[in-house]
Amino acid sequence: MIIQFNTESDWRANLSKIPIPLSVKNDTLLSHCLETLIDGGRISTEIGSELHRNSDLPGLTALARMIKHSRFGNSIFFNENLHVNTTNICTLACRFCAFRKGSRHSEAYSLTAEEFASRIEPYHGVIDEVHAVGGLHPEWTIENYQDIYELTKSRFPEVSIKSLTAVEVKHIASRSQLSIKETLMILKNAGLNSLPGGGAEILVDSIRDRICMGKEKSSEYLEIHEIAHQLGIPTNCTMLFGTIETIEDRMTHFDKLRTQQDSSRGFQCFVPYPFLEDNTRLPEAKLSSGEEVIRVIALSRIMLDNIPHIKAYRMNIGDHLASIAINSGADDIDGTVGHEEIMHVAGSNTRVDYDGAKLARLIQSAGQEPVKRDSTYSDFENIASEPISECKALPIIGQ
Repeated sequence: MIIQFNTESDWRANLSKIPIPLSVKNDTLLSHCLETLIDGGRISTEIGSELHRNSDLPGLTALARMIKHSRFGNSIFFNENLHVNTTNICTLACRFCAFRKGSRHSEAYSLTAEEFASRIEPYHGVIDEVHAVGGLHPEWTIENYQDIYELTKSRFPEVSIKSLTAVEVKHIASRSQLSIKETLMILKNAGLNSLPGGGAEILVDSIRDRICMGKEKSSEYLEIHEIAHQLGIPTNCTMLFGTIETIEDRMTHFDKLRTQQDSSRGFQCFVPYPFLEDNTRLPEAKLSSGEEVIRVIALSRIMLDNIPHIKAYRMNIGDHLASIAINSGADDIDGTVGHEEIMHVAGSNTRVDYDGAKLARLIQSAGQEPVKRDSTYSDFENIASEPISECKALPIIGQ
């Protein structure tokens, strides 16, 4: 099935035709933002900070929902995917990370290409994407990843490989004495299809130096993704919030991503997720409430005018918040997942045993229309699901 996305001018034109909720119409700042977007403008970081601090949540989410609807109507996207982590051994020790293990730890592992492929085998014929990230293994070079991707593609040619954070790419290039471009070209030829965009954290180096010392600088994160885009490798982009960053830091993060997108045009989806408190080493973290999670997702849709999709990452925020988020600006709920370690080691208890039908029911229970997509948002299928009798998530008053 072919679904045409609205172009930049189309979604803004559509936005001008959507009835304006009272929660937006009666708010001077939100009304100004709506007019700015309709006229082709961009919301400044200063106004974004004011929206974050002072806007009523019902009005903020109503505006975000209008923008989402102008792009995709009632459609909410998901895919049938599987998460397989390549290794939890890592040379870094990021303060927020509960996944990383030292090479001598009893729970440390690194998968061979055969072991990686064996994780996919039970899902053969069901999934169309494998999401594969891991630690910075001190001994691995590009050959390890080539072996994994080539064997995966030989056995499961229909499965799209979405793999590697920017810092993994940098580490592989360094270990293999290659440039970033050479590294990505070799891995693309081996079967790499897209990058998941993880590891952005907050694109403010003073924050990165405190929570993930040794990771790539914010400029390097953007540069690596720009090179991927130039090579025809689409990527997502992310934000970890609720550690020690300020509201202004979040706005800087948004601005750097959309400025990069103006140039390279390869970000297909933005994935914001809150820091999870359990089992980590960041006691000073300013943890996000459920209301703040929804606020950040709504602001993501308002601020990131040139990134098509906003994801409610249910592995991190859970099904209930995800069902609210897809009525608050998000248009994607991720996938079936099948197996996940990084978020669950950190404290997530979201179920990973959903199939496509269950995800479709979750979307429908929130009053939206489920659409199954492929890994790169190029193929779509409307999904009909059975009406459900379970309790629906209550709407946010005022929307």
